[in-house]
Amino acid sequence: MISYILRRLAATIPVMLIVAVLVFLMLRLTPSDPAAIIAGDNATSEQILAIRAKLGLDQPIVTQFFTWLGRVLSGDFGNSFFFKKTVWELVSNRIEPTLSLSALTMVFAIAIAVPLGAIAAYRQGTLIDRVVMGFSVLGFSVPVFVIGYVLVYVFAINLGWFPVQGYQRLASGIGPWLQSLILPAVTLSVIYIALIARMTRTSMLDVLSEDYIRTARAKGQTEAKVLFRHALKNAAVPIVTVVGIGIALLIGGVVVTESVYSIPGLGRLTVDAVLARDFPVIQAIILLFSLVYVLINLIVDLSYTIFDPRIRH
Repeated sequence: MISYILRRLAATIPVMLIVAVLVFLMLRLTPSDPAAIIAGDNATSEQILAIRAKLGLDQPIVTQFFTWLGRVLSGDFGNSFFFKKTVWELVSNRIEPTLSLSALTMVFAIAIAVPLGAIAAYRQGTLIDRVVMGFSVLGFSVPVFVIGYVLVYVFAINLGWFPVQGYQRLASGIGPWLQSLILPAVTLSVIYIALIARMTRTSMLDVLSEDYIRTARAKGQTEAKVLFRHALKNAAVPIVTVVGIGIALLIGGVVVTESVYSIPGLGRLTVDAVLARDFPVIQAIILLFSLVYVLINLIVDLSYTIFDPRIRH
């Protein structure tokens, strides 16, 4: 088990190195010149050259990469061109809203989708099954921003149950924090509920026809125990895979949802940085999201060994 974990951890190192190279080259090879952006529209060519020399942009690209990589490994992501702050200060202030929204979204998605998918598989062909599958199709079809605006109109503007926009930090209390996140989390969770419920149903249908399910029923165990203790556990590997993919896809969904609800998270920061061509901020956010993606895949791989011990060998 330990050797398996160490092998998986070692495999993440070259992946992150490749990501770092791609992020560095992607922004360095774009037509935009960071020095010209910092200098402004009225800057002279001498001023732009001076800024290029100060930033090290006049050095060979290989030297630039290793200099940049060394700073990143030491925790120095540079300074923002547009916000006039250190990149780490900007990112650290925006992490809490994004993590809170992502965590609450996946809690909603898993808590609702897994039971729905299991019950739909158990009642295959019935009205419950058709309703769950219809919701899955609808969840895939409707864009996130449309769901967001509908929920804002109904629950925030008409009923006044939740704030229209904004975010309350956890330090202000659980109640205000949760109230500011329920609508965005529900908005973002719809597509993941549809995805996870559909995969849960498909995986459960394969398992419910196995011999050990009939044996468990023959022993007199309740249907709830058969369904959730025996069938769901053995169907967990593809479900966990989809959950991991869903967490990775949250990166794109968070950008849209934070824009709709004016949540000051990493999604909004990404949009602002791209519009301002703030290269250091863009690089830091892409690296952070890539690291999260790699870690989620690592956790998913390790979780396979819990549900199916044969994978360790």
